[in-house]
Amino acid sequence: MTTILVTGGTGTLGTPTVTLLRDAGHVVRVLSRSARPGPAFVTGDLTTGEGLREAFDGAETVLHLATRGPRADVEMGRHVVAAARDAGVGHVVFQSIVGVDRIPLGYYQAKVEVEDLLVASGLPFTILRATQFHEFVDDLFTAQRFSPVLLTPALEVQPIAVPDVAARLVEIVAAGPSGRVADVGGPERITGREAARAWLRATGRRRGVARVRLPGRTFGAYAAGHHMSDEPYGTGTYGQHLVERYGRPR
Repeated sequence: MTTILVTGGTGTLGTPTVTLLRDAGHVVRVLSRSARPGPAFVTGDLTTGEGLREAFDGAETVLHLATRGPRADVEMGRHVVAAARDAGVGHVVFQSIVGVDRIPLGYYQAKVEVEDLLVASGLPFTILRATQFHEFVDDLFTAQRFSPVLLTPALEVQPIAVPDVAARLVEIVAAGPSGRVADVGGPERITGREAARAWLRATGRRRGVARVRLPGRTFGAYAAGHHMSDEPYGTGTYGQHLVERYGRPR
């Protein structure tokens, strides 16, 4: 039985990860910026470092899953590394994104900075990169819900189910510090058009779908497939995700 501290433990990935860790018999504490009732939560601010010394005390493993944007993510990474080192944490796990070192997005570059901080820290660590979640694809389309035409990138995507990533994180905790482990991506690659049409069917919307190509290095990196994993992982498909979230196609 391991005492584990999870940052971002109430988020999209953190919630199922915490549940699986507890099911596996671990003692799990969730870091929260504001005080919450019960022993399951500890208070600390990752952006300022306030309260982290007490929150990290006694933790054998830390899962750093919290994210708030490029500038905040790097600062939070610095505070996680410092607090983990001060507390003598035996294993820090960081969940990153496939392609962060090859796709020139500010959010991705911040992930690389946090990875580098962890590698240089001297702490025992594991870094897992996963492709974007199914929910990320949904968000791209939901943001266009009032548009007469649904725009989708003219490329393939390989989204992964959150429960599959959560299960992999539990395996990583059990395995112990392993450095940079193999990337994980969803079990299928689908085109943006296929994803868009599946989302329209699932949400009962009717409109045209337009494929978009953009100039520049960022789109070029996506078109080259740098956002996808060479090896498929997990079992959850985007179609299954849509059924679970929206019900059967209308």
